Amino acid sequence: MRLFNKVAIIGTGLIGGSMALAIKKKCLAHQIIGVSRHKNTLIWGKKSRVIDKGSQDLSIIADADLVVLATPVNTILKLADIILKFIRKDSIVTDVGSTKCEIVSKLSKIFPNYVGSHPLAGSEKRGLVNASTDIFKNSLCILTPAKNTNPKALKKIKNLWNALGAKVVILSPDTHDRILSFVSHLPHVIAFSLIDIVPDKYLKFGATGLKDTTRIALSDSRLWVDILLSNRGNMLESIEHFENNLSRIKSAINKRDERTLIKILKRAKGKREILG
Repeated sequence: MRLFNKVAIIGTGLIGGSMALAIKKKCLAHQIIGVSRHKNTLIWGKKSRVIDKGSQDLSIIADADLVVLATPVNTILKLADIILKFIRKDSIVTDVGSTKCEIVSKLSKIFPNYVGSHPLAGSEKRGLVNASTDIFKNSLCILTPAKNTNPKALKKIKNLWNALGAKVVILSPDTHDRILSFVSHLPHVIAFSLIDIVPDKYLKFGATGLKDTTRIALSDSRLWVDILLSNRGNMLESIEHFENNLSRIKSAINKRDERTLIKILKRAKGKREILG
């Protein structure tokens, strides 16, 4: 079922490229346009038929009835003012940014048909070469409408993510950013911090436990700097919660307090079992 005629995806990396592949596979659009800073990405994208047309020039998005901003958070904020002169007033605009408050606050004032999106899918890998048609299958996508969000645009974006295989949940931008600071952003901070303090000479002894725990530390550092700083207040709170719990474990170890250690570890195990 075709939902759009011309979809323009600005940022043909892992998520943007995966959206292009999945939209093509599901026949949800007549044409997919890709925009990238990297010429080689566009050449490969067209050759591999991920996109129909591509350009480094943003003017190519003209006449698109859906524009997807699939770039890092700060780039999304910068692009908003730039693309305004190119797109139609009735075009739907969405993004896939990992934090929402700043983005929704700005874009909802600029674009009458803007709907904030955050697909909870992806990997530590990056680039169009790692894009996958099934990356959104059985995933969760959070939509973060503003007070002035057009209901028809919201419904259409919801239908898009459902068609791509995602279950859609609607949250306020504030609620989204608070939740994600605990379930996504903090785990990345911990992984980055953990691998950073391991002495280089010990790394050769690192086995499955260390590799599994720090896999996400392979993520793009520039992307994560944007995420952490754009969600600063929530991040400071979630880090403080983690520091407090770590201090309790440290204290229990220092006091040889088996009862407290067992209580904390069992509670953690139970939560992890719920996660699946």
